[in-house]
Amino acid sequence: MQIAIMVYPGFTALDFIGPYESLRWLPDAEVRFVWHEPGPIAADSAVLLVGATHSFDETPSPDIILIPGGFSTLEHARDEKVLDWVRTAHQRSTWTASVCSGSVILAAAGLLEGKRATSHWAAVQLLRTFGAVPVDDERIVSADDKIVTCAGVSAGIDLGLWLVGRIAGKAKAKAIQLSLEYDPQPPFDSGHMSKASASSKALATTMMGKELMKPTTITATTGLLWDSALRAVRSRRARRRSATTATPRSPLK
Repeated sequence: MQIAIMVYPGFTALDFIGPYESLRWLPDAEVRFVWHEPGPIAADSAVLLVGATHSFDETPSPDIILIPGGFSTLEHARDEKVLDWVRTAHQRSTWTASVCSGSVILAAAGLLEGKRATSHWAAVQLLRTFGAVPVDDERIVSADDKIVTCAGVSAGIDLGLWLVGRIAGKAKAKAIQLSLEYDPQPPFDSGHMSKASASSKALATTMMGKELMKPTTITATTGLLWDSALRAVRSRRARRRSATTATPRSPLK
């Protein structure tokens, strides 16, 4: 079973490390970290490096696709090579999954139109721009028999176990959970917007805002929204032209 995990400059490490630690235990698992070309890729910390082991071209038909999130997601959601690979690989995959804002890439590729999906709380409403139905109160959202998205960062651990349960059975997933000793008992109950205090929300927004207000991120966000709006306008015009062409003309008297 070939598992392709996309690693792009600016990814958030736990987004893919969490599910990776479960998925790598699947029977006959072959894990590939994919990007445009093999080589070191820096996480959003600019300190941690992960090696892309294979290129997109070398990985045309993985069984599982996993796309993590990160502060640079919006930039890569405009990369046509990325989107083309996601669309093509998805046609042959058994599962296509995302963690955190990785769902924005799935949405930009056109895979979530009309489907329920989730993301990090800071990005979930952006999914609506691409015709998806944002879900902000579920940790894992299965859109259909093939696409699954999950909430931010740490939710990737849950997603990995969820996928193992679907693929190899609950017994295998429970054994992996035990081997990871994944028994969350956080010291604070502030892990969801519905639970966090106003001060925690403000501080978290400020912390993340420093990254989101970088010129590259602002440019990518603006460009992504512009692209989406342009597609919508062109689609409406095409439908009107099609309707006009299809309307029979009254015979001349």
